[in-house]
Amino acid sequence: MKNALLLTVLLALLVLMFQALYPATPTGSAGHAVSPPWQIEKLPDGHTRVFGLVPGVSTLAEAREHLGPDLNIAVIATPDETGTLEAFHDSFSTGFVTGKLILTMEADEASIAAMKQRSPKSDYMESSTRKYRLAAADMEAAQGLPIRAIGFIPSTHLDAATVEQRFGRPTERLKSGEDSEHLLYPDQGLDIAINAKGRELLQYVAPKAFAPLRELLIRNQ
Repeated sequence: MKNALLLTVLLALLVLMFQALYPATPTGSAGHAVSPPWQIEKLPDGHTRVFGLVPGVSTLAEAREHLGPDLNIAVIATPDETGTLEAFHDSFSTGFVTGKLILTMEADEASIAAMKQRSPKSDYMESSTRKYRLAAADMEAAQGLPIRAIGFIPSTHLDAATVEQRFGRPTERLKSGEDSEHLLYPDQGLDIAINAKGRELLQYVAPKAFAPLRELLIRNQ
């Protein structure tokens, strides 16, 4: 009896050790593997892949197939702007990090303005920002649009030391006010905004689209 109990305990310990050494790969709601935010795959054609998606190439339909149908899709806008077409997941899990996932779709201002006009309903989000739900025809048309940028807001705070440990030393740092700075990784198409008093933002774009993003960050310094 004692030998059987001891064997059971040893087997349980071995299982725990195996799980610690070889953790299961996290999956999206559609069952596909979702890599952590610091695993950025460089593709032969110059693009990158993160979370299983390729900025500038993957479409909204492909994102929903890979991550599941739980993505909310809407035009997000303040009163003084046209806004952006976004797909977002408020509780996204990747690796051992959870947070909010935001996919910004490639759509021109005229198309976005028309989507807002045809929206059957809008809701307030934060402050005066509104979320315009899409009409059925616009929802169907949006499926073929490519993803311009992928944003990830982790639920846990990331300081500069943690970022460098996971992503490596940035190519450049840009200050943005007293409490914020941007860590730039142009070869990976990645901008990490560090905020001492708020949430961090990881923004992924196609490497060839990084120069315009950097120029925008410099203008907003």
